[in-house]
Amino acid sequence: MTSETASAAPARSGLRIDFHIWGPVIALLALIALGAFLNPNFLSYGNVTNVLARSAFIGIIAVGMTFVITSGGLDLSVGSMAAFIAGVMILVMNALVPSMGVGWGVILVGMAAALVVGLVAGLVNGLLITQARIEAFIVTLGTMGIFRSLITWLADGGTLSLDYAVREVYRPVYYGGILGVAWPIIVFALVAILGEIIMRKTPFGRHCAAIGSNEQVARYSAVHVDRVRLMTYVLLGVLVGVATIMYVPRLGSASSSTGVLWELEAIAAVIIGGTVLKGGFGRVWGTVVGVLILSLIGNILNLANLVSPYLNGAIQGVIIILAVVLQRQRKAER
Repeated sequence: MTSETASAAPARSGLRIDFHIWGPVIALLALIALGAFLNPNFLSYGNVTNVLARSAFIGIIAVGMTFVITSGGLDLSVGSMAAFIAGVMILVMNALVPSMGVGWGVILVGMAAALVVGLVAGLVNGLLITQARIEAFIVTLGTMGIFRSLITWLADGGTLSLDYAVREVYRPVYYGGILGVAWPIIVFALVAILGEIIMRKTPFGRHCAAIGSNEQVARYSAVHVDRVRLMTYVLLGVLVGVATIMYVPRLGSASSSTGVLWELEAIAAVIIGGTVLKGGFGRVWGTVVGVLILSLIGNILNLANLVSPYLNGAIQGVIIILAVVLQRQRKAER
């Protein structure tokens, strides 16, 4: 009897599902099933493409946020940063139209400006955190207000609009694609694949996890803590620039309301995906699943008309709290 019990124990343990790993995937599949049940148009090509394209902006930013949070950091400024970058992009392209004319030359310069501004913004955040030794929460809370004020000032309290002729040339970057797959989806997929490779297969990814797990041990292990942490913020800033490049042709404008709550959505996606909020463990593929979960929740609520779309931010806030609570429960069980 004892031997049977002993032999049965490994069998039972072998059938257990690790919800820390597979929980987000199961939740995603459940949402897809629920959406298909509530609305027959949920799985239509148009709806799926629309959901993926709209989630690409947050997804690209969330990949960068995964590295920041894995290393024990946080960035609350990404939404305001995106708005500021979009405003600078539009101003640069509009200013160059008289001299360069309407064409891809102007757009490429605008794209370069977005990447440079994103890099510099991420560098400023990183330097204040690593060199001035100010808490990440305080730094990014401050720069969030700075970037939001700057775009409001640049737009004079209104909206910055891209030159109509330039916008028509630029539109395919959002609305076009390859074989029916929109460019934002393709770029998001490439960023996610590269992010997962960097996180899993490179010293940089391993150092991010080491710093987030125990900064002092990482220093004793000859990890350049400040340099790695700085690079996570620079990487995030560049990816905010990439996301903005894909976003601007969608509306062709920027204002103080651009990118509102993007930081909340990016952080929520990272935490839902299984990355530990306090750092030490992160996974990019989980972040991708988290982004899709948030997008599908919003899409299902809109299609089924269950909750006002104005409450999406509240729902995301609840999801963040629940995800952190579940993480703490898992730690207590261990």
